[in-house]
Amino acid sequence: MIVVTGAAGLIGSALIAGLNLQGRTDILAVDRIDHPRKQRNLAPLRFAARLDIDEFRRRLNSGGLDDAGIRAILHMGACSDTSEQDWDYLADNNVACSQEIIRWSIDHGARCIYASSAATYGDGSLGFDDSADLFDRLRPLNPYGRSKLVVDIWARDHGLLDRVAGLRYFNVFGPNEWHKGGMRSVINKKYPEMIQTGRLTLFRSHHPDYADGAQERDFIYVKDAVAATLWLLEHPEANGVFNIGTGKARTWNDVAHAMFAAAGLPARIDYIDMPENLRAQYQYHTCARMQRLRSAGYQAEPTSLEAAIADYIGNYLAPDRHLLEQ
Repeated sequence: MIVVTGAAGLIGSALIAGLNLQGRTDILAVDRIDHPRKQRNLAPLRFAARLDIDEFRRRLNSGGLDDAGIRAILHMGACSDTSEQDWDYLADNNVACSQEIIRWSIDHGARCIYASSAATYGDGSLGFDDSADLFDRLRPLNPYGRSKLVVDIWARDHGLLDRVAGLRYFNVFGPNEWHKGGMRSVINKKYPEMIQTGRLTLFRSHHPDYADGAQERDFIYVKDAVAATLWLLEHPEANGVFNIGTGKARTWNDVAHAMFAAAGLPARIDYIDMPENLRAQYQYHTCARMQRLRSAGYQAEPTSLEAAIADYIGNYLAPDRHLLEQ
């Protein structure tokens, strides 16, 4: 059996869809269903059973899953809200939960892949190198990023990184993210605005080195993030922390132009001031260093930004379709 936590979320549900496409249904889906879109994410997927995360942790820690035949845990579940300020909540939900799952997996011989985050890199001034000896230099901009870095450092310092894989996902976007509210991608949030008004708003730059809309991100389509994750599932010899991105930085203007092109509309972009509360923690540039994953053997080329956005809009946003929905 394969356990997927965060099973109703963006990456978790996409992983189950990917496993289903491989013919796998021996899956335990672990998540809290607290949004109708999360229910829709799960509805077309095939899995053996579902547990709430609290019940899963109780059974895991009490020995109730010791004989369940679990061969792998894909731990994607976490609070991913970068505005969350309750450290006690994050310390339990993101840190302690991950530590419990990693320890259990190692003790029971199960493959463990857990979600870290590119938020660990802070403002990017120290680069985006996923080497373990650089972890202590990183300064995340928010408690969410800190919670992910704490797990990476803990796994390294306890000598566990040679037996698990931690994945620093960069800007993942794609179908099944409707439930994420303010944490949805700009593509998801701005699509209705673009269709209704023929225009699209982006934040102005408040950095002298970047023009309006020229702020850069490493955008990775969720299908590509899933492909890399499932490759690591089948290659237990590949361990440590890995960046999951494209290795290419693209601008918000690139995103907007790709959206207009996918919708068959002329590009009309307006720029608005960034809220004051976001400016101090805003990343102007992210770009994954992909050498470690490539050296481990993963060679698949990511979907181009333009092709990914065209697929997302044409096959999911425009028809309001979730992954594997007919």
